[in-house]
Amino acid sequence: MLRGVLRQNAPATVRLVQGSHIVVPRLYDHDRCYIFQGGDRRIFFAIPYEQDFTLIGTTDLDYQGDPAAARISPAEVAYLCAGASEYFRRPVTEDMVVWSYSGIRPLYDDGAGAAQEATRDYVLKLEADTGAPLLSVFGGKITTSRRLAEDALRRLAPHLPAPGGLAAGWTGRHPLPGGDFPVDGIEALVAEVLQRHPFLAPAQARRLVRAYGTRALVLLAGAATAADLGEDFGAGLTGAELRYLVRAEWAATAEDVVWRRSKLGLRLDPAQIAAIEAALQATAVSAVPAAPAL
Repeated sequence: MLRGVLRQNAPATVRLVQGSHIVVPRLYDHDRCYIFQGGDRRIFFAIPYEQDFTLIGTTDLDYQGDPAAARISPAEVAYLCAGASEYFRRPVTEDMVVWSYSGIRPLYDDGAGAAQEATRDYVLKLEADTGAPLLSVFGGKITTSRRLAEDALRRLAPHLPAPGGLAAGWTGRHPLPGGDFPVDGIEALVAEVLQRHPFLAPAQARRLVRAYGTRALVLLAGAATAADLGEDFGAGLTGAELRYLVRAEWAATAEDVVWRRSKLGLRLDPAQIAAIEAALQATAVSAVPAAPAL
């Protein structure tokens, strides 16, 4: 972008590093995570995942090509299974893997020899000597996105109008959508959801609270019976939740719903996922206004 579009000889670059994970049936009963060190001295983890599973990750491999095409390789699956098997009493084998996913980290290239040694910190570069100021962001990740945004605005402040409204640093004091309840208040919120909507199964109420926090009450608003939630697609996913995901979280495909917005794909079969896709497509068609009469 800097070189191809803006014709700048940027001194900093991004290093693409692939990280892959596997999900297997639950390996232990408690709710704590394990952090291990493999024979290659890399750190990896095993954590409880979606109640009935264990998530094992991650790998670190330099990546070339389209980030959207990233997929876990057989070698990565074997690597994670072998690493976990060194620690668990029951060996973790490749046939136990029920799902996997990969992502590409755009890390700041600090010249580290191995991918796992590259810094996870972000770096900001501001060019303001001529023309409009240009702030380039190298690295960063979703868990530090708020801090990155504040740092970016701090760097740009001399070139922007005086801020109004919320004071600097406000993001550290404001919860994410649905997170406006005490850190130890999840049981109270589940009880409130069940008190307002007693037709829900406790497990379904808990899943909705885990997924949406206080916005579960928005999703369920007006429902007095299970029938009011609309079609049951399986695993507790209803028409009301599907409509909420389209309206409030911009879901457009079944993959958005069952993997990106939830992990219900672990519990749904292909026919159920196809039904979700059909419902989403019908919703999209019905939302298109009719063509004007000629």
